[in-house]
Amino acid sequence: MPTHPASLDVAELLKHCTTATNRRSGPGGQHRNKVETAVTITHTPTGIAAEANERRSQEANRQQAITRLRLRLATDFRTPAGPPSQLWQRRRSGSRIAVSTSHDDFPALLAEALDHLQQAEFDSAAAAGELGVSTTQLVNLIRKLPAAFEMLQRERAERGLRRLK
Repeated sequence: MPTHPASLDVAELLKHCTTATNRRSGPGGQHRNKVETAVTITHTPTGIAAEANERRSQEANRQQAITRLRLRLATDFRTPAGPPSQLWQRRRSGSRIAVSTSHDDFPALLAEALDHLQQAEFDSAAAAGELGVSTTQLVNLIRKLPAAFEMLQRERAERGLRRLK
């Protein structure tokens, strides 16, 4: 099974990316206008990019851009689903899956959940069964990222499945 790019550690992910810095206007005053603090990171194989420019520090923006890129990859890029990963197994407790959106594991778990949903034609009960969690737990994981939940709703609607609450 190919590894989903959102599951890669940061150093490995960045080997497949290009990084650009530039200036952005807005809050931050003189420092912001003189220094290239905005960061855009593009995952070259997929063309998916993320940007951060709200901080005055280039490094802070770089970290935020990496986080956003991993979330965009998780939402926008699919890989074939295999058996639940070791990460998924470690995070699962009974039929529950628990992870905070701010944790480094969240993008990888979200990607895995969405890959299984795509394989199951967005039938949340079937995907949850494959992953060994309850349907509610699977949907709640995806609901934590509104863009992912909206994508799930769109895909379900295209297949004539009912909207999730």
